[in-house]
Amino acid sequence: MIYDFAVGRTNPETFPTAAFQRAAHRAIERDYALLTAYPGELGHEGLRRLMAQRESDREGVAVTPDRIALTNGSMQAVTLVADALIERDGKDIVITEEFTYPGTISTYRDLGIRMVGLPIDQHGMSADALEQTLMDLQIRGTPPRFIYTEATYQNPTGTMMPRARREAILALAKRFNVILVEDNCYGDVHYTGDKPPAFYALDDYENQIYLCSLSKIFAPGVRLGYFSAPPALFRRVLNRRHDAGSNTLAASIVAEYLGEGLWQHCAQQNAVLGGKRDLLLDMLGTHLADLCCWSEPAGGLFLWLRFPDDVDPDKLQALADARGFKYARGRAFQVANEDAPFLRLAFGHVPDAAIREGIPVLAQCIRQARTSNERAKPASLFR
Repeated sequence: MIYDFAVGRTNPETFPTAAFQRAAHRAIERDYALLTAYPGELGHEGLRRLMAQRESDREGVAVTPDRIALTNGSMQAVTLVADALIERDGKDIVITEEFTYPGTISTYRDLGIRMVGLPIDQHGMSADALEQTLMDLQIRGTPPRFIYTEATYQNPTGTMMPRARREAILALAKRFNVILVEDNCYGDVHYTGDKPPAFYALDDYENQIYLCSLSKIFAPGVRLGYFSAPPALFRRVLNRRHDAGSNTLAASIVAEYLGEGLWQHCAQQNAVLGGKRDLLLDMLGTHLADLCCWSEPAGGLFLWLRFPDDVDPDKLQALADARGFKYARGRAFQVANEDAPFLRLAFGHVPDAAIREGIPVLAQCIRQARTSNERAKPASLFR
């Protein structure tokens, strides 16, 4: 049996097949003429209206459809933003978390960007480290092109940045006049507790860009995301777009389906995902409580696990591969591509039976990959 905890994706067991089929029929009947035209730089108006309402409902501030541009997944938005903001003069520096999404890392590397990774604690990116880094870069004459952060259910750590930390980071961005890019693709995959506002809802600072996605609340296969920004930055990013727009068919069908009840859909999906998270936490507590520590995410699709420093990561990888257990290695998320005693477990798509059967397999692999017999449980998740 294959135990696949490697890739973060939504749950196929709860995909609304029949309702989506009905939505597709209605959408095609209504929007067939739009399918014979190019979608334009902003994309399907109906989905933009719905996403503007999504943002307005969640954040409590008015967001208008003409300030939203649909993209082919949020990764296209990540790429467009970086492409628009760098200068290609050998001084392109971006500040981000020490561990972040591999797709973002590879995109930035391909664009020639040097990433400065900041430490993460239980509240996300360190504001103290950000202040020191901004001062150091300013002194060197190489200020960053922008700050990129996932403040809500950060990938891979699952951390939730509290309001006070967000306000501190926003104040630093304003003080040093740096563009702040927030990637909020996991924000509506929410299980427990309150969510602080997005950065743009805290302050109308003109140098910020907001990215979001439909991959995490609906399905990555529809390849729909979006970005929003104040007028000058919005236009600057749109000017880098040369693809004639996002997928009208996908946007039309998704708008039709989610228009029937966006928040009801999220609540139904999150109830099942939250159950998977709870099951994963229970299994880890049973089989690895003496040896490892891990996050207990209030949302998102990932759990971040720290294993003892005496575990050989290459041996662990080989043992897990041999037993059919797939996970994402900590090094994949490290901006400098350095090994670290972490792994990420994606649980959203994993059948309950695979969680119950797979975690004991992982536990055995971790124990066999140790190079000593000393008590070695890490003191905390974050270093």
